[in-house]
Amino acid sequence: MSVTDKLAARLPKARGHSGPVVAVVKLHGVITPTPSPLARGTININTVESALHRAFDHERLKAVALAINSPGGAPTQSALVGERIRELANRKKVPVIAFAEDVAASGGYWLACAADEIYAHASSLVGSIGVVTAGFGLNGLLERVGVERRVYTAGAHKVRLDPFRPEKDEDVEWLKSLQTQLHDQFVEWVKKRRGDRLTSDDDLFTGEVWTGKKAVELGLVDGVGNLREVITERYPDADVAIAEPKRPLLARLGLGGTAATFSAADRVMGALEALEVRAAWSRFGM
Repeated sequence: MSVTDKLAARLPKARGHSGPVVAVVKLHGVITPTPSPLARGTININTVESALHRAFDHERLKAVALAINSPGGAPTQSALVGERIRELANRKKVPVIAFAEDVAASGGYWLACAADEIYAHASSLVGSIGVVTAGFGLNGLLERVGVERRVYTAGAHKVRLDPFRPEKDEDVEWLKSLQTQLHDQFVEWVKKRRGDRLTSDDDLFTGEVWTGKKAVELGLVDGVGNLREVITERYPDADVAIAEPKRPLLARLGLGGTAATFSAADRVMGALEALEVRAAWSRFGM
């Protein structure tokens, strides 16, 4: 296929056509408020806003499909994107259908619940309705390398869980309290969106992950199927218009952070970010 053909294939077919339109929004990647200039697959309200606007703006819109492949991430960004989808869907009065690809877990499942219906492949990983916080304990490291760290605060609890200080039980309890509050909000959102389709399984909100096939039995998804087959069957005469979230400029230019392009500090930060992204996917064997 020529470059021209490839570009033409990516253009929405709906413009200038009198038939119905199904808009597909790709939500791929880790959910984070702070993507780096090199990030190729991240989701937050800023990166997806233009794609959502384009998707819901078609004149002959019949439905919006969400193609989700995400291990989760920041809870607030998950909520903001989910709420924005519902706001646009209610305004346009069109159905939203979510399709889980490899993973729709944690924040990825939060996004899926913004849809009126959820479908998954039998082998998709779905669920993980829970909250996780991870970090490193580096106390003693600076002393061993001969570096003195100085921190000055006003406020008894201004610094909590400092990785360069020994862990305090009271700080851990504070963190668990926050996690419980966030978990309660997640559960409330899932119950609100899924309603009586959910079963009463005791493990439903424990952070467990299931295959798409099992998720159907639990009521987490509505059926096994992929985007192409479901949309073709339900809207056989519709044109499909793809709306992809914007990517950072350097990622769009295909610059992957080579040694000639970025400083040592840039490369270190990029490596750390890559490790965090890798860790998010690796929880699900990806």
